[in-house]
Amino acid sequence: MTKSQPLSAERAFALDYAAEIERIGGALRQALSTELNRRGLVVAISGGIDSSVSAALAVRAVGPKRVYGLLLPERVSSPASTHRGRLLAGHLGIECEVFDIAPALEALGCYARIEEVCKAVHPGYGAGWKNKIVLEGGLEGRYNHFKLVAQDPTGKIHEARLEYRQYLMIVAATNFKQRVRKTMEYFHADRLNYAVVGTPNRLEYDQGFFVKNGDGSADVKPIAHLYKSQVYAMARHMLLPDEICNAVPTTDTYSLAQGQDEFYFGLPYAQMDLALWAYEHDEPAARLGEALGISADAAQAVYADIEAKRRATRYLAAAPIRMPPS
Repeated sequence: MTKSQPLSAERAFALDYAAEIERIGGALRQALSTELNRRGLVVAISGGIDSSVSAALAVRAVGPKRVYGLLLPERVSSPASTHRGRLLAGHLGIECEVFDIAPALEALGCYARIEEVCKAVHPGYGAGWKNKIVLEGGLEGRYNHFKLVAQDPTGKIHEARLEYRQYLMIVAATNFKQRVRKTMEYFHADRLNYAVVGTPNRLEYDQGFFVKNGDGSADVKPIAHLYKSQVYAMARHMLLPDEICNAVPTTDTYSLAQGQDEFYFGLPYAQMDLALWAYEHDEPAARLGEALGISADAAQAVYADIEAKRRATRYLAAAPIRMPPS
């Protein structure tokens, strides 16, 4: 893309999808046979676009009989997510098990810890209430901060800014969900002598939108180089069910519906994809602003937020730090 051409997603994310599917399939087979010495692939299917495409790529690589799917809902998971996961498993022809992780999370104190913070922030919080965390500030040039949004049984919305320790407690508790799911994935991987597939896309991987030793843990990550816009396009190229191709990205982590842009990115994924592409290709903020319909200052704030998230989450993908020998 030349500087004289308009900055557009169509040009930025152009890809030969048939060739890319073959290339990824070859890389997965090579990894299994020469580096991992494993027979097949385990994929945790959330019902979202990323895990669906990852599962489809696994099937293209090794066949449906060597791919094992897991649906791992918990207390606040959307029934629609499980429905789409079952739909995908049937579409791909893979064996798939549903395992409710809520009892394990209950025993670990996940739900109690979250409720403890909710009651401290919103007096009166109790049975029938729902909650989510919302991010604010970073894209307005201010420091990021988080609000706890709660809905009472009458439907009334209550909002309050979270103190840092309260935010950390909720995140630490919700991270149990990703880590328990990964424990189940590795149990089945060990049982079958399979490898575990990680499902983050490029935007999530670059910006640290994953849990260390949770959904960030895997043996192979087949779509970590693809922007989410490309993942959606690949799903359509592979003719995955429309319900999956049209699914709106959510965290499916809190009892209130929550988009990824509310919790982490600040912009819808398509705009955030283009912003990351522009940042990586040294596009001036003014050019990004024109493409997104925002001011140059706002686009510069997006770039600053990208840099800040890279700095803050660098440790998530880092190997353990070994002490130097004496």
